[in-house]
Amino acid sequence: MHTSIKWDGKLAFSGITPSGHELKMDTAESLGGENSAPTPVELLLNAVAGCTAIDIVLIIEKMRLKLTSFEVEVSGDRADEHPKRFTDIHLHYILGGELDVEKVRKAIKLSKDKYCSVAHSLNANISASFTINGTKSDETL
Repeated sequence: MHTSIKWDGKLAFSGITPSGHELKMDTAESLGGENSAPTPVELLLNAVAGCTAIDIVLIIEKMRLKLTSFEVEVSGDRADEHPKRFTDIHLHYILGGELDVEKVRKAIKLSKDKYCSVAHSLNANISASFTINGTKSDETL
């Protein structure tokens, strides 16, 4: 895989992803940017959520379960010192449909522990929890 970005002035950059999509990045005004696009760190946190979500949908479909809604809430804690990497990331999955708790748990664990290449590319502790049809699980995966 190969990509490139170009400088758009101040601290903004844009590029075309390998799949042909336009991508823009910037930073906060307080740091010299114009806040015209997501920051690279925001994109990274969203990439973890998106990567695991895609895995989970695919796994749930293979399990022949009926998913009717799906949302991922993601939070990340960063180190105080540079490079200010993510130290901990927590993903909370909110699913609706005709779902079996054990199968959902298995799908989440498979994504988190085996399939999500974005999560496995980071040096952060990644945890997960879930809610199915309004009922929150008491466990952290």
